[in-house]
Amino acid sequence: MGCCRVLLCIIFPPLAVLDKGCGSIVIVTLLTCCGWVPGVIGALVINNKKEE
Repeated sequence: MGCCRVLLCIIFPPLAVLDKGCGSIVIVTLLTCCGWVPGVIGALVINNKKEE
């Protein structure tokens, strides 16, 4: 995960997970609506998952 992706996770979490699928976008958007910090943490976790 690059520096640009980390900054995007911090600034606008739902935009950072656009390429991860619809479910990820919904989860991160709901977390961001509940609070900014949970949205950022969710986006960072989803972006750090290894692709198989």
